[in-house]
Amino acid sequence: MSQRVIVVGAGPVGLMLAGELKLGGADVIVYEKLAAPSGESRGLGFTRRTAEVLDQRGLLEKLGEFRWGRQGHFGGVRVDFDRVADRHYGVMGLAQSRTEELLGAWVEGLGVTVRRGCQVVNLRQDEESVTVVFEGPDGRDEDTASYLVGCDGGKSTVRGLAGIEFSVQPATRGIFLADVVGVELPMNPIGRHVDGGGMILSVNLGPGVSRIVVHEPDVPPHHGEQEPTFQEVADAWKRMTGDSIHHGDATWMAALTNAQGQAEQYRSGRVLLAGDAAHDHAPLAAQGVSTGLQDAVNLGWKLAAVVSGRAPEGLLDTYHAERHPVGQRLLRDTLAASLLYLSGAEMEPLRAVMRELAGLPAGARHLAGLVSGVDIRYEMGGGPQAVHPALGLRLSPDRRITVDGIVRRSAELLHRARGVLIAAEGTAYTADGWADRVDTVRGTWAADEDDDKPGALQLPDAVLVRPDGYVAWTSPDGGELEAALMRWFGTPAA
Repeated sequence: MSQRVIVVGAGPVGLMLAGELKLGGADVIVYEKLAAPSGESRGLGFTRRTAEVLDQRGLLEKLGEFRWGRQGHFGGVRVDFDRVADRHYGVMGLAQSRTEELLGAWVEGLGVTVRRGCQVVNLRQDEESVTVVFEGPDGRDEDTASYLVGCDGGKSTVRGLAGIEFSVQPATRGIFLADVVGVELPMNPIGRHVDGGGMILSVNLGPGVSRIVVHEPDVPPHHGEQEPTFQEVADAWKRMTGDSIHHGDATWMAALTNAQGQAEQYRSGRVLLAGDAAHDHAPLAAQGVSTGLQDAVNLGWKLAAVVSGRAPEGLLDTYHAERHPVGQRLLRDTLAASLLYLSGAEMEPLRAVMRELAGLPAGARHLAGLVSGVDIRYEMGGGPQAVHPALGLRLSPDRRITVDGIVRRSAELLHRARGVLIAAEGTAYTADGWADRVDTVRGTWAADEDDDKPGALQLPDAVLVRPDGYVAWTSPDGGELEAALMRWFGTPAA
């Protein structure tokens, strides 16, 4: 079997995964049921950690203008990111369609083929390969590859055909989204809790266009199965705010629900899941697309290494082991935040307690990590001696290291989606046997403005960073370097 991977779904997650696979040396093809991009933008930004993974590939700077949010919130409870170490600022005011357009151009430049108008109708797999059957512009056809990844959304066809169980918490209420023109609305990007339960949000998308979100207790959850009328959306806005937008119009609308669910396994044989196909929940603070893009960056380099023969198949088991708990916490946090946001006056005492906790350094640090994704930590192995506090966390892309007199950001070192061993001058640490997949960089860490803030981590003499930006080994207190290289990058070259 050739070194091929089939990706189903050409949304942001599928495109990000395709690019990661291509950078890792795999042959990849993407199948998408839509004949053209929808242009819809349910998300209007993404979390800090997701901004970092785009930065690691040199993509963030290509997105054009956007806003950094210096304050976040957890269920409407504000969190001041400036009070804690590290930069938890999220990206705001960025239409998902722009992100999708950027990723589409990126994978096209890498030589990835995207076939549109292809609806998956069946699949079969054996010990050596997986075959997908689809209805395309020229009729029914099929394709075979080493692995298949479903990035085809919350109602994933791939997930169903692979027989992967999906635990579901049913919807209890509906949610309206609309892009409205012809009205003047104040900026309310975090949203406002409404007496009696529910929340409204409004944000400016550009001259004359506002995105509104209406979480109303009386909107039935079954409405998520059909597109609303503008009359229904405007009526809900009037009931929730007392203001009329009936004189305006909508360029795009959607009815969603607060149902949520998660795949019990992110892998079944040669079929894997990422994004909403693996975890689906109510829209809240762009957490869905953010987590999905991080899924793609976690999986891409591992799957590319396996199909290229550089790493054993067991490396793929770490994808579920690392990302399934992240999905579980995502659903827990989304549910908790929704209760804070959408409940009535009976929840006000808890909101008051949460505001007090957010005002404490430790509380702000914890909530900021939940919102931004910066606190995600993976188990890196290495035995009982692997106890350094940086182990398993991501290396901030803004950490600077002086190399041959030139100051470089750590994000720059990951543009090629390879592992990086960063070692202090004069140390003997090397990854020579893995030079075909791990770069060795020697230099001196530069001071950082966050080093004196509560919770700041002091970096060790040397770190091994995986292609997804996470610290897999440190010196000291990180275990054996060779064992870490073997675990994450396979056997050394001859």
